[in-house]
Amino acid sequence: MSTLTRLTGAALITSFLALGACSNMNSTEQRTLSGAGIGAAGGAVIGAVVGGNPLAGAAIGGAAGAAGGYLLDQSKKGEPE
Repeated sequence: MSTLTRLTGAALITSFLALGACSNMNSTEQRTLSGAGIGAAGGAVIGAVVGGNPLAGAAIGGAAGAAGGYLLDQSKKGEPE
């Protein structure tokens, strides 16, 4: 099994577990954690595909995803219902 396949599988499983843990969180926490999980998975895959470090890609993607999730939540809170 290739490194990319293992990393992709691990990232997907981690993302699904993280998303499943969102049941007792408010919307800000849910969106931030979801963004972090998706960003980490995407970053790990991109890091592995381009021949870089998948762990660094996951860390950068996770941080960017968490920031994006938080900003999305703040944007949604500012919209009229």
